Amino acid sequence: MTTTRLLLGEEVTYEDAKTRETNILHHLTYPDRFQRFLAFIFRHKSVIQQRVALHLNLRSPSQCQIVDSEEWMEGAFNLCVPVIVNGSKCALMRFPFPYRIGDGTFCSGNRDEKFTSTEQRPVHARLFRLLKCRFLSWLGLPVPSDLVPHHNGNWKGMGPYLLIEYIDETRGQRLSDTWETGRVNPRLRKHLFRGIAQTMLRMARVPFPRIGSLIIDDDGFLRLANRPLTSELQDLESEGIPLDIPRNRTYDTVGAYIDDLLHCHDSRLRHQPNSVFELGDAVSQMAAHTTLRTVRADFFRRDLNEGPFTMQLTDMNRHNIIVDRDWNLTCHIDLEWTAILPQEFMQPPLWLTNQAVDTLDVDTYNKPREEFMQAMEEEEKNSLELQRVDKDALQLSSIMNASWDRGTFWYVLAMQSATGLHPIFYDRIQPLSPRLHRENDQFCLITFAYWARQSHNFMDEKVNQKEEYDRKLLEAFQT
Repeated sequence: MTTTRLLLGEEVTYEDAKTRETNILHHLTYPDRFQRFLAFIFRHKSVIQQRVALHLNLRSPSQCQIVDSEEWMEGAFNLCVPVIVNGSKCALMRFPFPYRIGDGTFCSGNRDEKFTSTEQRPVHARLFRLLKCRFLSWLGLPVPSDLVPHHNGNWKGMGPYLLIEYIDETRGQRLSDTWETGRVNPRLRKHLFRGIAQTMLRMARVPFPRIGSLIIDDDGFLRLANRPLTSELQDLESEGIPLDIPRNRTYDTVGAYIDDLLHCHDSRLRHQPNSVFELGDAVSQMAAHTTLRTVRADFFRRDLNEGPFTMQLTDMNRHNIIVDRDWNLTCHIDLEWTAILPQEFMQPPLWLTNQAVDTLDVDTYNKPREEFMQAMEEEEKNSLELQRVDKDALQLSSIMNASWDRGTFWYVLAMQSATGLHPIFYDRIQPLSPRLHRENDQFCLITFAYWARQSHNFMDEKVNQKEEYDRKLLEAFQT
């Protein structure tokens, strides 16, 4: 009776869709939105040529060509348009999908938050900029970067973008292309782990006083003045879930940041129409949220609560890592999700065993984790920065190992996964508590009521929402 419907990158049946924890009704709108956005960009290819020529200081837009649309590349959040300059590919114009980050529908301006558009100005303006920077330097005052804003009315409302380097085959290939065949090779793993460890350590060299993300303001200064932007936040906002975290919010403490992350999970529970399956599931989720808020202090070190904080790549998956044939790391892509986070949020890659975050097996994952941590410790020991400080100084590798031993690893993982929080709590976090709680059926029935006032009324509302969602989902597959 029902049909198969198209999502982005896959087809889904009704039987599969009704069991998924994500909002499939919303995801069913993506294919049409994608095609409309693709057509919009295609109609403005000449405008893209003009913009690329401006950035690369070309004499004429005719010196660059946009490749055929069949060669355009799309990811989960972006469309990448390769550009040929003087006969060879050298650049990518990268546009965020508005519908994937909530821009224009629920959270206006999210594309500007994800990408910052900067470009060259006329010669006289750049000369004035140079003299200004030199004068500030003489006075010993902060000097802005060479990036300056330029508002061009010929951009046709195409929004923010990134013009980035094109990485060809001579630089390597995505780790995901050779992962399955190469991950059993100890030599390749050693090279890979060493490269990732070096990247993490280099990014952590500069301590930061607050949690957030870096921006380039209109005066060209690099500032820590944005909320810690991750794909998980914009994923929720794209589905119309209010997070109540303004763009200019930064955090002075770990506790304040985690409180807001817990609020994001609470908001998903409230506003996603299929966030619960039935009454028992609602009770279980509300109890998990309540308990996580209660035990937070037991999982995070008090001496690290006020920092220092470190720069981290929050989207370091296998598709974003470029390696050579020996798995030496050559490039990272998708850097826009970089954020300044607590040191205890720094973790080994989660994809070492190909398991989903909510099914990660401790024993299976721990073996490659220990192998990675050995590489991390060796690279940290060999770093020149570490040799100049006290031998007893706090090391990232020791923090990461302590987080694993203490269970902080699982708490952080729960915070970073909208659908994974519930199973991670009951499979990994609650077992650390007394057995009496784990085996007592009354635990959830008592705890859930403290999630919010009128908890019983909320449960009834969610069950009604789920019934309405199921009705609309069935209709969507019958039409």
